[in-house]
Amino acid sequence: MSQPCFLLDENMAHRAIRKLLLRREPKVHILAVGQPDAPPLSTPDPELLIWIEEHGCLLVTKNRASMPTHLRNHLVAGRHVPGILIVPQRMAPWQISDQLYLIWIASLQDEYQDQIVYLPLR
Repeated sequence: MSQPCFLLDENMAHRAIRKLLLRREPKVHILAVGQPDAPPLSTPDPELLIWIEEHGCLLVTKNRASMPTHLRNHLVAGRHVPGILIVPQRMAPWQISDQLYLIWIASLQDEYQDQIVYLPLR
């Protein structure tokens, strides 16, 4: 089983989430929009979906409004994504970090393929 990598959307408190998650497990591959080796800031959502498809990362975002439509259009075009994790607006960075760690240690490869999963996991 291979662990997923994560791409934090720019609407996330990415510094705190990355710090908490990497402190818990340094092997987690976690990037944030705007960092080196990640899409630049202000990358349109459809382009983020192409990036996660090409790099095999789960997208972590708070974008509940338009992401389902972007994913549907992406899939209709014959494309795929490793998965999208949508976080509630008021979820604390430590809670997000805990959820990502759980996904990282317990997920099967392709478990979230072409899906949107709403956190917290139940």
